Amino acid sequence: RGLFLANFPRRRLSSLALPAMKPWLLLSLLLLHQTLQNAVGQHAKNKRPKEPGENRIKPTNKKVKPKIPKLKERESTDSSPKIYSIMTQVMDKGRFQKPAATLSLSAGQSLELRCKGNKIGWSYPSYHDTFKDSRLSVKQHDRYSQLILANSTAADTGEYSCWLLLCKGYNCKKDESRTGSTYIFFADKGDLFVPSPSYFEVVYLNPDKPAVVPCRVTNPSAKVTLHQEFPAEEVKVDGVDIIYDVKKGFVYQHPKPEHKGVVYCRAESRGAPQISIKYQLLYVEVPSGPPSTTIKASSNNASGGDDISILCTVLGEPDVEVEFNWIYPGQEYERPVIIQDTWRLIDRGIGHTTRISESVITVEDFETIDAGNYVCIAQNLRGQTTVATHVELI
Repeated sequence: RGLFLANFPRRRLSSLALPAMKPWLLLSLLLLHQTLQNAVGQHAKNKRPKEPGENRIKPTNKKVKPKIPKLKERESTDSSPKIYSIMTQVMDKGRFQKPAATLSLSAGQSLELRCKGNKIGWSYPSYHDTFKDSRLSVKQHDRYSQLILANSTAADTGEYSCWLLLCKGYNCKKDESRTGSTYIFFADKGDLFVPSPSYFEVVYLNPDKPAVVPCRVTNPSAKVTLHQEFPAEEVKVDGVDIIYDVKKGFVYQHPKPEHKGVVYCRAESRGAPQISIKYQLLYVEVPSGPPSTTIKASSNNASGGDDISILCTVLGEPDVEVEFNWIYPGQEYERPVIIQDTWRLIDRGIGHTTRISESVITVEDFETIDAGNYVCIAQNLRGQTTVATHVELI
């Protein structure tokens, strides 16, 4: 039968099937067709056109693990330059090591330090330069500088430091980021204290800054005490007003008038105690600053042929030197004058010590070109002061 229908003409088959179809089946097919068209139309009506640029990716409820960006290495907020130590100590058998902040060696040992750089500056105990000690030598090589100390003694105890020099032509400055330093004790049983070139030293007590009694030791483990000569008793070191620094000595943090007098230090380390030199503590009355200057003429009215003197006086700190310069009327004519500078320490009577510095200019056989203003310029490390007086010819 299937073969018969396949070969039967299509037109004839259609005409034969329609009359045989039931009316209720035809009605059902029409209703189904109408329902499908309504459903498709409603879907098309609800679907709005996408706006230009609208994301066409359908949202999903899929959980996505957020990516955590890798943090860059935290940058240091400290803008100050890093400091690199350029110092090494040459040990036995060609070994090298970075020196500690403090080293303890025995007197008699040799020392060799090296600092990296093609131009290096050095600092070491000043007496090596003062006495032109040949035991210490410094040599600059292509890539490092070498310091050698032979046959060390207790007097070599102190700070040894170096730094790289940055130079442009003949002008050089210190590179603060490339330095090296170590404090070295050269222990000697016979010298617990670092030897001093004198047997007596003056220490000025200034109310504006700490004062140091420099009784340094050669053995950091030595027990050191401070004593006053009169009345004979030990000075209390409380760690606040007076402290002991093994690299400096006894430090008076806030000097007072009652601290004045003569003191000495006593050290002990596995043997008989030793006594340091004596130190005279003088209290300074005048505060720090430019010179406090006055000027006075022997007479402000001079007759022809008189001898006139003008005195310039500075009252200052005992350890601060003053330099004087004069400007006077006959200077441009190369008028001969006599200038004399002197200074002395005075006790104010209440334990205060000051320094009086004086400069005197003397004009002999006063004449017309000598009349006018006499100007004194006094200068110290903290500034300068200018004063003047007028001398007339009558």
